[in-house]
Amino acid sequence: MPRYALQVEYHGGPFAGWQRQADQPSVQGAIEAALAKLEPGAHTIAAAGRTDAGVHATGQVAHCDLLRDWDPFRLSEALNFHLKPLPVAIRACALVAEDWHARFSAQERRYLFRLLMRRAPATFEAGLVWQVKQDLDAAAMREGAAYLLGNHDFTTFRSSICQAASPVKTLDEIRIEAVEGPSGHELQFHLRARSFLHNQVRSIVGTLERVGTGAWAPEQVREALEARDRAACGPVCPPEGLYLAGVGYPDDPFA
Repeated sequence: MPRYALQVEYHGGPFAGWQRQADQPSVQGAIEAALAKLEPGAHTIAAAGRTDAGVHATGQVAHCDLLRDWDPFRLSEALNFHLKPLPVAIRACALVAEDWHARFSAQERRYLFRLLMRRAPATFEAGLVWQVKQDLDAAAMREGAAYLLGNHDFTTFRSSICQAASPVKTLDEIRIEAVEGPSGHELQFHLRARSFLHNQVRSIVGTLERVGTGAWAPEQVREALEARDRAACGPVCPPEGLYLAGVGYPDDPFA
């Protein structure tokens, strides 16, 4: 039974998240329904990570097992045809080994968070960024973010419903870029780790926003981290600015 890796892009707005749900639309459910149009029957796909409601992806990766041998390009084209008009696209498809796994073979995940700074309501970028009305101090936010790099107990930045076995994670990169986006001044947060806790990125960005406004000193990020207490975290920011931007593997199946 051939196995195929899928690189998936989606707008998270219409979905209750990646994971299939009985009574709500999901990205997983949409792709599995498209697969059933190609090969009738039940399909179960696995992904590199489960994104929450409203979270987007430009580089999610999933895998599926099919009965027949498909040309990867034709498979991606057929899936995209049956996914219309949903905001989900298969950007690339590759034949992989039978023991290759979208989640367990992954070595790193990369997230992007977009924060738009302007007073006027966002129009074209609505639902794609977190908008705040004032400029933020990016230098102070970078100073605060530096305390989070490396291996730590991230209990403070972990959702109370997180199912991870341990709160200890290694954050390999957290980079904050000031860019001129299509709708104005943006701060873009780039985070990279082997794996993340539930709501870890949104908790980190929400806390750093407090530093950017001057409500927190940068050193308070370290104090929050060392507290190992969810109550010490800043506000959890909304999901619409968050993107699963990429997943790294020992051998890139889409290269």
